[in-house]
Amino acid sequence: MYTKVELPYAYNALEPYIGAATVETHYSKHLQTYMEKLNGILESWGEWDSSKKSLEALLADPEQIPEGIRQAVINNGGGVYNHNLYFSILSPKPKKEPEGKLLEAIHKAYGGVKDLKDQLSHAAINQFGSGYGVLVKDQEGNLFVKQVKDQNTTLPDGFTPILNIDVWEHAYYLDYKNLRIEYVNQIWNLIDWAAVEMLYIKDLDSLYI
Repeated sequence: MYTKVELPYAYNALEPYIGAATVETHYSKHLQTYMEKLNGILESWGEWDSSKKSLEALLADPEQIPEGIRQAVINNGGGVYNHNLYFSILSPKPKKEPEGKLLEAIHKAYGGVKDLKDQLSHAAINQFGSGYGVLVKDQEGNLFVKQVKDQNTTLPDGFTPILNIDVWEHAYYLDYKNLRIEYVNQIWNLIDWAAVEMLYIKDLDSLYI
């Protein structure tokens, strides 16, 4: 059974940038529904056992998923995976700037943190319809900014997300109405670079020996 991340802060902890009603609805309704639907779909397909695979491994190779449930697993599994990442990299007391190997990779790819923020913000703001602006790494630790539509992921393309900005309307509409730009600009006040750094160095240890 796949689970949602345990929310590491109270619903109102991200105010004034994201309100308590938004966090509660987003986490306890939207993410909860994705999780329940994903597990229900997999349980109903009893002859295929995914229990030994991480959600990341499951979504990275969608061809392994039986065709009859493949798109539903991609949609709902992606909903769980993307939301788990989103909630885990936000914090009411975030580390304000990246350091170490992640900072080196940012300078290599974008020249500086401001330029990275500008490109990722642009990707999120200009994602047509629902989806995400995402910072991803490849197996060599190189960084790229991607746009992701709906609840797809970059995993099948070999890119692991380490930071995402959710631009589905339910992520911001109660607080910002149709002002997606303002929401994206303000969310940088909550991005915890310590969490992003941990995701960046994960599985890259061999590069630093």
